[in-house]
Amino acid sequence: MLHKKSFRSKIQLSEYSSIYTFITVLFLIGVIFGAIIVNSMNFIQKQDLFFYLHQFFDQLQDGLIIHEQQLFQHTFFYHVKYVLFIFILGLSIIGIPLIWIFIFLKGIVVGFSVGFLVNQMAWKGLFVAAVSVAPQNLFIIPAYLIAGSFAMIFSLYLIRKLFLNRTYHDPIRTHFAQYSAIFVIVIALVFVASIVESFISPNIMQMVIEWIY
Repeated sequence: MLHKKSFRSKIQLSEYSSIYTFITVLFLIGVIFGAIIVNSMNFIQKQDLFFYLHQFFDQLQDGLIIHEQQLFQHTFFYHVKYVLFIFILGLSIIGIPLIWIFIFLKGIVVGFSVGFLVNQMAWKGLFVAAVSVAPQNLFIIPAYLIAGSFAMIFSLYLIRKLFLNRTYHDPIRTHFAQYSAIFVIVIALVFVASIVESFISPNIMQMVIEWIY
């Protein structure tokens, strides 16, 4: 019995490996596009953005940034909102293209953030990106990739169930329970990422900015 379950899990992993790869590649393409957008901006646009970024750095040095607990609440509910949005998209057959767009846009945001910092501040920007963007994204990016992959898998399951109902007899209750359990794990990752983004990254970033300036 255990051997059968193990064999089945291996089949599922191999069956859906193309989906995991596709979602990851889609995200990476978004990161590349985000970096390209930075390079396509003109000088005035870059200077305007850098002015606001510099103001943020000044506020961080002066301790004027929002309270850590408020930042945690804002960050956590922001990510949970979008994770639940992906979850709902997975429950709809027409949600797959929207999942692709969302993952692509997430990649653009990360690529643009890192690309802009490096473009404007060179090696200093790389240090700032390493402490302000990277730590929480070590949890956020896997969370979104897992959410997008399993939402797509569940949508494909619903399509099969709808159009191949006579030959596809897997119970929907079991699949939905597994799908929901995955998103509980995703929300746990988001929780950890929010803690890092709210309580750890700002303090490290403040030390790095004081060292740079």
